[in-house]
Amino acid sequence: MAIDIHFQTLIEDQPGPQWQALFDRLWPGYRSWFLRSGAVARPSYLESRKALRTHMPELVPVWEQLVELAGGGDVESRFLSLWCPPPYIAGCSQAVWTDASGHAPPALIRNYDFAPGLLEGTWLATRWNGQRVAAMGDCIWGALDGMNEAGLAASLSFGGRTISGDGFGIPLVVRYVLEVAQTTAEAIKLLQRVPVSMCYSVTLLDRHGDWATVFVSPDRTTEVTRRQAITNFQHEVEWPKHAEATNAEQRLNSLQRQMDARGTLVEAIENLLSPPMYQSAYLRGYGTLYTAVYQPHLSHIELLWPGQRWAQTLVDFAPGSRQIAFTNLAEVHASPR
Repeated sequence: MAIDIHFQTLIEDQPGPQWQALFDRLWPGYRSWFLRSGAVARPSYLESRKALRTHMPELVPVWEQLVELAGGGDVESRFLSLWCPPPYIAGCSQAVWTDASGHAPPALIRNYDFAPGLLEGTWLATRWNGQRVAAMGDCIWGALDGMNEAGLAASLSFGGRTISGDGFGIPLVVRYVLEVAQTTAEAIKLLQRVPVSMCYSVTLLDRHGDWATVFVSPDRTTEVTRRQAITNFQHEVEWPKHAEATNAEQRLNSLQRQMDARGTLVEAIENLLSPPMYQSAYLRGYGTLYTAVYQPHLSHIELLWPGQRWAQTLVDFAPGSRQIAFTNLAEVHASPR
């Protein structure tokens, strides 16, 4: 049995017909997810708009354009605000690779682990707030990971706690960071003031080589760390069943050993593409769907799968697509089309 995912670029500087077509394709599934506890369980339009205006005012004009393209409906506008969405739990591993010799600038590397049927597979390149942002899409305009023209890269991983509260869905927070911040220091300040709906770890790396991993949560003070390797818990495992199901501790041990060994970037990438880092539990929703490598000093991004890689630059982000068949680790097939 194989599960196919079509990865494709969407290059559109300002919200327009391409994004509208994306919304039309994805909205039925997101609408069901957003309303699964009923419309009254989600914040109202006024509450959602107020939250955006208060915490992410720079995104409001784009949000208004997207709402209009989505038809201007009440449910659509509330969903697109991502204010207090339903729980959002993913896997993921991420690390900042550094060169032992000190000659090569660092790179942000990560695996995205989730259910294949729930991945959008859209690589968006936009200029919604003036600068180019290339990001793997989620929640139709949010970001799982990405990099902006200033050379700031960011990625997320689930923090391993079920707590939820008043805040934004993390894909929109990562989008906000990439749209507004220029450096890791600026991104940290944004993460310290924007409320999030659940517990996540956000790893940042900028063109100057400054990096950090930020623990964000609706019920704890935002914590800025220098954790070089991260999986799905922060200081300690707080949700043992999830950690066991996703091999969170094994992945962290493997990733940290790789970082401690101070090997090459190629070796670090090979580690991500091998068990236990590269997971094949697709039917349980914890399979690795792509590996990403961000090199901000080169404005260079790559998506990788075993035996396949897809490179892009922020300077010349080119249209393209890949059809990936996920079966098990030994049988991942990828081809451009």
